[in-house]
Amino acid sequence: MENYQLLKFFHFIGIIIFLGNIIVTAIWKILADRTKSPAIVAFSQRLVTITDFAFTVTGVTLVAVTGIMMAAKFGDIADVLWLSWGTWLFILSGIIWLLILIPIQVKQAKAARDFSAKEEIPASYWILSKYWLVFGAIATALPLANLYFMVFKPT
Repeated sequence: MENYQLLKFFHFIGIIIFLGNIIVTAIWKILADRTKSPAIVAFSQRLVTITDFAFTVTGVTLVAVTGIMMAAKFGDIADVLWLSWGTWLFILSGIIWLLILIPIQVKQAKAARDFSAKEEIPASYWILSKYWLVFGAIATALPLANLYFMVFKPT
């Protein structure tokens, strides 16, 4: 197996881990939130934090490192339309995660520790959940659009 093919294999593994985690995590968080049970919501929020750190970071690292290494085969990123679009979509998604979603998750995790044994979830948690859903949907749509550019390589 040539070096490029091996990089591509690990790139795909990273994509699967990254996209799989962000989509599945969103689904089970939404389902947990719908129960409105403080114990279930708190447990779910704790797992959002754990899985995002373990799988999203792992997937992003694999995608970014292998992507950079493979991009050299196609020339300067700025000169290759699909590479340029893919790179910027990935970066924009990362910015949303770093500046909006992770801070929301940290606040929600802290709130969840406080309400896990109580009978009611505070309104502030639900407000943060709405923001998390909106920006999470955007941060998920961007890498899905990126996937289009990487697979079809439009010029």
